[in-house]
Amino acid sequence: MSSIGSSAVRSDAGAKATGTARYTVDVELPGMLHAAVVRSPCAAGRIGRLDTTAAEALPGVYAVVTAADQPPHRHGIVIDDQVLFAVDQVRYEGEPIAAVAAETAALARRAARLVAVEIDPIDPIVDLDEALADDQRLIHPDWESYTETLEVPHAGNVSGEVLSDPGGVDEIFESAAHVVTDEYEVGRQYQAYLEVKAIVAEYDDGRFVLHVSHQFPFSVRDRFAQAMGIGLNDVRVVGHHIGGGFGAKLDLGIEPYAALLARVTGRPVKLVQERTEDMITCPVRENAIVRIKTAVDADGELLARDLDLLLDSGAYATDTPILCSIGMLGANGAYRIGKTRTRARSIYTNTAPTGAFRGVTGAALTFAIERHMDHIAEVVGADRNEFRRRVSLTAGDTLPNGQVLDDADILGEAYDAVEATSAWSASPIAPASDGTLRGVGQAALVWLTNPLPGEATLRLTEDGTLRLSTGATDNGSGAVTMGLTQIAAEQLGLDPSDVVSTLPDTDVHGWDGGSQGSRTTHIVGRAICEAGAELRAKICDVAADLLEAAPGDVEVVEGHVGVRGVPDRRITLAEVATAAAASVGSLGATASYTAPPVPFTRGCASGLIFEAYPNPTYHVHQAEVEVDPVTGNVAVTRYVVAQEVGTAINPAGVRGQIQGGVTQGIGYALSETIDIGDDGRYRQRTFEAYRLPIAPDIPVVEHILLEHPNPDGPFGAKGVAEPPLVPVAAAIANAVSNAIGAPITRLPIRPEDVLAGLEAAAGGRS
Repeated sequence: MSSIGSSAVRSDAGAKATGTARYTVDVELPGMLHAAVVRSPCAAGRIGRLDTTAAEALPGVYAVVTAADQPPHRHGIVIDDQVLFAVDQVRYEGEPIAAVAAETAALARRAARLVAVEIDPIDPIVDLDEALADDQRLIHPDWESYTETLEVPHAGNVSGEVLSDPGGVDEIFESAAHVVTDEYEVGRQYQAYLEVKAIVAEYDDGRFVLHVSHQFPFSVRDRFAQAMGIGLNDVRVVGHHIGGGFGAKLDLGIEPYAALLARVTGRPVKLVQERTEDMITCPVRENAIVRIKTAVDADGELLARDLDLLLDSGAYATDTPILCSIGMLGANGAYRIGKTRTRARSIYTNTAPTGAFRGVTGAALTFAIERHMDHIAEVVGADRNEFRRRVSLTAGDTLPNGQVLDDADILGEAYDAVEATSAWSASPIAPASDGTLRGVGQAALVWLTNPLPGEATLRLTEDGTLRLSTGATDNGSGAVTMGLTQIAAEQLGLDPSDVVSTLPDTDVHGWDGGSQGSRTTHIVGRAICEAGAELRAKICDVAADLLEAAPGDVEVVEGHVGVRGVPDRRITLAEVATAAAASVGSLGATASYTAPPVPFTRGCASGLIFEAYPNPTYHVHQAEVEVDPVTGNVAVTRYVVAQEVGTAINPAGVRGQIQGGVTQGIGYALSETIDIGDDGRYRQRTFEAYRLPIAPDIPVVEHILLEHPNPDGPFGAKGVAEPPLVPVAAAIANAVSNAIGAPITRLPIRPEDVLAGLEAAAGGRS
């Protein structure tokens, strides 16, 4: 019986339910010291004095390291603009200045407080438009001397830019029947994982061993080697269970500080961040401004678009210049538009560097595009649902990069599925009997499956079970412990419980692109299928001698090996593996896979790093809300998702990802934000202040899975986990705007914004 399409229990369920799963915070090594980082208390300033004497004199303190101990070079994902410790100036609150190793974590933190740092403060730059002013101070005055890892246009306070201009856009605007113009603003969102960032570092005989709970162990290895100025073979990264990441554990983080201390002291060093420290330094989802203008003809056709996107990269570039590519690729959303001009820029500010969060840049961009679509429908006097369907992408239409979407008709199917579940025309928009305002909103999405390569090894053990070895990580989604395990089991007709998967280790496993962009099941699953084909061939070769048959007549069926057409002539996989071990050796196979290149129009944009949407998926969301006109509070009362998944390898896992993604999207829409003061400091610094949604805030998400098997995917699977979050804020904002009769232009939607909208709407009616 096939395990594909079954809701098999995840292989790590028992360990996580009983508390025996080992996370980095659980790692204890003999002689281990503990570390703490000394961080800047202000967002911008010049370091006048740094004195570590008192900290070093404290009994139980083994070492204090500063900029004097760091490698004499810069590093970065795109631009080499970072150093491990601030040298002459600090650029954001929380920037590391020194690190301490001591016998206990409490002692290390006490010693860190004794490090004397005098900083002459500078007025921080926190506003994106102000950062772009011609006479503005440069956050990196020596930016021209920085080298690039990836070629990207950048200058002054612009850390990256993508520009696409097909020509003729202005002329279209001049002759259009309607020109609709909007501006939208979104705040930062913290990934809010339960396990704060942690690292245990060892140094022995010139080599580092890093114990991490990380989404991308090979990125840690590669970026750590870059930052430390060492070879890749001088570092080993050992992965442990991950207590959540959602993108924040993709890049190099606190690993070098523990590693430097381990090298200085000769002992293992553990560094675990406190929650506030984690929040103010985490590479959160970036705040952004989206300015958008669309030319529309008298019939409501979208003739042209001009989109300007500003992303806050914080004090260092990190990966934000790459995310500007999403601004160009997704500028039209799920809609057909004549010509589109896009300018997307990542901006340096005196704030903590931003980074990846599930649905990178897409959540902000989709919010702006879908609110704008509602505005256009209002201008042309069309029903919002009918208008979306009329201008929706269909098979053969293209993205702004020229990529052809052969299967975009799935969007129409998604609209039909949502309509059948929650009819648009019957959705509640009239006020309730108690005066509560009600509204409905929609959003559509085309999203990608990350194409980075992955590798997998399958090995048949002598007891007839299967070992799956891969550098892929399970970020909590079950991609490894459900999806990959089921795909591996299917190769030999085994039950998923007969597959044992390993945790990642860069010394053992081949390179893997990490837990990001919904890639693991699609990419590594395909590698498993290719390794499975090779393994089956090897099994049949050995079994042929045991069964006295030609290898071509032997097949692997339901955990056994037999002769085709002769049901009585079969042996167990354990017998084959045991025989192989005594003759040809153990039976195993390794394969790697990456998504093939996607054809697109070369030269369509400057600065485009992420060039296309590989293996796109299609989505339609519909939200219903109730708004209290007295308090301005918003409740999401119903939420419907139609999501195209290729093939649902584990339907329960898919449902979980959709429910979880919508939950995070509701938080982004209504409550979660990190406000930045004029002093550059975060206002929300604890979970108490950072308003995560709780159970009563979240409806049970009604989901419709649309399955169109992808020939490139394992058993047809595409990416699943990332896109459920992306359209949520857009659908909710459209529903709230519908309820109050006023536009929503920023996220999160605060009660005061709702009340201001109601007041404005009432004034317009008077």
